[in-house]
Amino acid sequence: MAVEPKVNLKMGKATRDAFGAALREAGRTNPDIVVVDGDVNNSTRTEWFAQEFPERFINVGIAESNLVGIGAGLAACGKLPVIASFACFIMCNGYDQLRMSIAFPNLNVKVVGSHAGISIGEDGPSQMAIEDVALALGLPTFTVIVPADEPSTHKAVAAMLSAEGPAYMRVGRPDVPVIYGDNPDFTLGKANELRSGGDITLISNGIMVAAALEAAQTLAAEGVQARVLDMHTVRPLDVAAVTKAARETGKIVVAEEHLVQCGLGSVVAMAVVEHAPCAMAFVGVENTYAESGDASALLQKYGLTAQHIVAKARSLL
Repeated sequence: MAVEPKVNLKMGKATRDAFGAALREAGRTNPDIVVVDGDVNNSTRTEWFAQEFPERFINVGIAESNLVGIGAGLAACGKLPVIASFACFIMCNGYDQLRMSIAFPNLNVKVVGSHAGISIGEDGPSQMAIEDVALALGLPTFTVIVPADEPSTHKAVAAMLSAEGPAYMRVGRPDVPVIYGDNPDFTLGKANELRSGGDITLISNGIMVAAALEAAQTLAAEGVQARVLDMHTVRPLDVAAVTKAARETGKIVVAEEHLVQCGLGSVVAMAVVEHAPCAMAFVGVENTYAESGDASALLQKYGLTAQHIVAKARSLL
């Protein structure tokens, strides 16, 4: 179902805030939810769950491998664990345990990585996850989710908790524009078409969805009608939406706040090559680590803005 395009987007809360609120709400109706955090619960917002359900919250300290192992053990005992930390910590430090203890036995553990991408800003590159989606995609049984705004994150958390099997959800630190209304459509594995268009397709997720909408508006002023897809689920990918876009528009730009070589763009390109080859271009972090700085300045410096999407689109027209 198409969603009406939004121009002049108003600012909303960060997706980490929406995650924390949705998790607390879910805890009120599902007593099996147990939350495990790696001593960053103030930042991941799992402290909101802990304040209401202290008996179902575990802070393991700065020990991500143990964090993952405890989550696996809880799932094996029939609980519904949600394990959270900064995206770079839980995905990089806990990766062997994620692979062997959760992905391989296909346990029902929900992994949430906060402060993802370079928009973490002044905290610096050591805490910027720019490869977390690639690592999650390297775990064959994992669903991989990157919501765009506050309302869709609420829906994404509910969908993730309801689905059986391991999942990784990426959320971010800064406040982000509101893309959706109060009750958006959100189905795992089904992209949302935010704007129709027949000249080119812009596919994005996370904070880049707002940039894609802004880019589409700029292109429209030039007489180019761009379709915009919010690909909030990286796996399972909505191959049908990608194939339809490739056949109907013949050109695709993928934009993501992640290493451009190994995230959303890669899986979209695989679908395009297999089902409907067309011209493509990619916007993302180009084979480098970012530096510490203001989030907006970093997004500009490393090419993650609407203007960069427009430039890539023009190169295909």
